[in-house]
Amino acid sequence: MRADRFELPLRIVVDHPVPGFAMALQQGATAKAVLLPPARRSADAQAFDFAVTVDGALPDGRPRLLGPCVQGPPAGRFVYLCIHGESGPAWTGRAKVPLKDLGWAAIEALKSGERLCAHYNGTGRGGVPACATVRLTRDWAAASG
Repeated sequence: MRADRFELPLRIVVDHPVPGFAMALQQGATAKAVLLPPARRSADAQAFDFAVTVDGALPDGRPRLLGPCVQGPPAGRFVYLCIHGESGPAWTGRAKVPLKDLGWAAIEALKSGERLCAHYNGTGRGGVPACATVRLTRDWAAASG
């Protein structure tokens, strides 16, 4: 079993976000959450940069992930992106971005200054923001900065 403990920089990119909706990364439990704005935002994508702590391995060998943005049980970690309407009728929701597919091979291949990055489509059925558990459109892979 691995005994490494280190910070792992991550980036989640929301491709094709729905116009008129703001997104934020949830840090902490819902009742005491702090909402962190995107690191980069354009009409085509929003990117959220954050770090998790890798603290050894789970019994199945996958990395054990910890940190203020990490939610859920050890074998099913995820992060929440909170979404709310900026104008018009009140609308709120959360996208649950899974971290379960973060593997040692991708982590160990990172070079200095890189972070692991994943993407998902921000537009759900009916043209509203994608909510609930989202499906990654690209596997976790190294990205600069």
